[in-house]
Formats: sequence, structure tokens, C-alpha cells
Amino acid sequence: MSLHQDIKVQMVEAMKAREATKLSVLRGLMASFTNELVAKKRKPDEELGDEDALSVISRAVKQRKDSIEQFEKGNRQDLADVEKAEMAILETYLPAQMSQEEVESFINDKITKENPEKDKKNQFMGLVMKELKGRTDGSVVKEALDKVWG
Repeated sequence: MSLHQDIKVQMVEAMKAREATKLSVLRGLMASFTNELVAKKRKPDEELGDEDALSVISRAVKQRKDSIEQFEKGNRQDLADVEKAEMAILETYLPAQMSQEEVESFINDKITKENPEKDKKNQFMGLVMKELKGRTDGSVVKEALDKVWG
């Protein structure tokens, strides 16, 4: 079963179980899926592929992280807690994220194999991001690259 179908089924289950937060998050996700389909010039009733669905979910998680940061700066812990709960639901659909150490190790191995030039750091980061797509956040890769590359 595709991720899109799985989320549809879980949305119905959340409705039956009266899980308001989960239902709200999944409805928002389904709307985002529809928006993504329309943006890709496909019919809104089609199904989004797993890779595209993961991309939409990743964006939603990133939006929640940004919101949490802003709410905490504004001393609105109540709103930050709501966003954290929603983010926890969304993260269950993402593949396991790599730790900072795993990313650093991956970058070290990559540097050893390819021996890239120091002035091509941005191109190297793009290459690493392409290989680690969906398994880690860009900020983690950038931080690890800065630490490893110096």
C-alpha cells in the first residue's frame, strides 16, 4: 500500500477513534498532497507517489519546527506544544533520520573516496543531500560538513 493510501486509511481510523489532533494533521496532509498534485499539473484525485509524499511530509515537519521556534521566542509555550504534538504525528511517516555522527561519518567516507576540492563545498553538499534525501535535514548536513571540512 502506498503512503498516500495508508494516510487515507489512517485518517478514517482517526475519525472513528475521535482523535482530533491526528485527524487534523492527516486532513492537512491530504490537502497538501492534493496541492502537490495540482502543482505538478496532475489531477487532484490521483495518487501521489511515495517519494513525493515524503517530500510533502518533510516540508510539513520543517514548517512545524519553524513554528515551534517562533512560538518559543514569543513565549507561547501552549502553541509550541500543539505544534510539537503535530510534528510527532508527522514524523511517524518519515524514514528514520540519521544522527549527526552518522552524517559526519558518511561525509568523511565520501570525502575520502572522492577527494573533492575545498572551493567546491556547495557542489559537494548538493551531492551529499541528493544521496541522503529524506534521511536527514539539510541543516544537519551543513553543520556536519562545516565540522568535518573545517
